[in-house]
Amino acid sequence: MGKYGQAAVDAASLVSTNPLVTPRDAWNLATTEIFGKGTSSQLKGCPRSTFLGLCEEGYIKGVAPGNNHLKSTKNKEYGIKAVALLKKDPSLVEDVSQLWYKVVEGEVKVHNSQMDIVVTLWNSNLLV
Repeated sequence: MGKYGQAAVDAASLVSTNPLVTPRDAWNLATTEIFGKGTSSQLKGCPRSTFLGLCEEGYIKGVAPGNNHLKSTKNKEYGIKAVALLKKDPSLVEDVSQLWYKVVEGEVKVHNSQMDIVVTLWNSNLLV
């Protein structure tokens, strides 16, 4: 489990146990604890948008869907597509590169921790 995946699990747990904490606040708390407040890793947008997008659409157990005011929806779309692919072929969880290749439909593009979020939540049985 990568650090962003751990942040997603920690943030999901925080939101599901405390309904007053928003997904965005939970993500900020989790990433601050793991990376340090204000660091580039803590502020990185791609994994945050993937996590918040999955929350927004109700994909994470114990997290109510709702608007998380995403500036960009591209990473949300990547996350949702990855979940759909894993539901069709769970073996993709073992090959993040292949999962990403299918998400971007063969486009030459490096994933930026979006798949770490999805795969870790999947392996933690936190995806609906």
